[in-house]
Amino acid sequence: MLKPVDCVVMDIEGTTTAIEFVTRTLYPYARARMPDFIRRRRGEPEVAAIMDEVRQIANVWNDEAVVTCLCGWMDADRKVTPLKTLQGLIWEEGYRRGDLVSHLYPDVLSALRAWHARGIRLYIYSSGSVLAQRLIYGHTVDGDLGPLLSGYFDTRVGHKRETGSYRRIADAIGTRPQRILFLSDVREELDAARDAGYQTLWLVRSGLPALAAAHRRAARFDQIPL
Repeated sequence: MLKPVDCVVMDIEGTTTAIEFVTRTLYPYARARMPDFIRRRRGEPEVAAIMDEVRQIANVWNDEAVVTCLCGWMDADRKVTPLKTLQGLIWEEGYRRGDLVSHLYPDVLSALRAWHARGIRLYIYSSGSVLAQRLIYGHTVDGDLGPLLSGYFDTRVGHKRETGSYRRIADAIGTRPQRILFLSDVREELDAARDAGYQTLWLVRSGLPALAAAHRRAARFDQIPL
């Protein structure tokens, strides 16, 4: 049985949302539109700042080299902050146009509502940008989940397999790590959160995890003993 918690921090892919929605819908949508999006909007401050950040990271200087670099990072599934920020901007256009609606596992909404009603604060932590996270939960098949969520964290707080990232999140939300439950489908993320003092639970949506994994497990949100 879990100990009492004040906050739940959740991963997205494979936890609340099918991995296939991200890999087969969101990623291809952004990849197909990325070069044109940059060329159309590179004069805007937010896009110009992304391009400047790419120049500093990759040591490339002309605009077309930046476009090539970003496309290469996306093809390699690199978790690079300016790329994730740019993807969020592209998806924002898609959601606004009605091209995109987010998948949500059917067991998620009722659990989030119940936890929120009990005063448990709910947070998202993903390698996708905060903007992308807000869009995903603001345009789900079940409507806007934003009112249920207290905050969002991305790679600007640190990478998801680093223990320090979870300590910084606990400091940011003002809660002792022992009073936070972290939900994910990735063992290395759960290991890092556990090492920071969090309670952890492995969402196993399909298949079986390694037997050596030292984490509680559930197949659905309604099986989480909160």
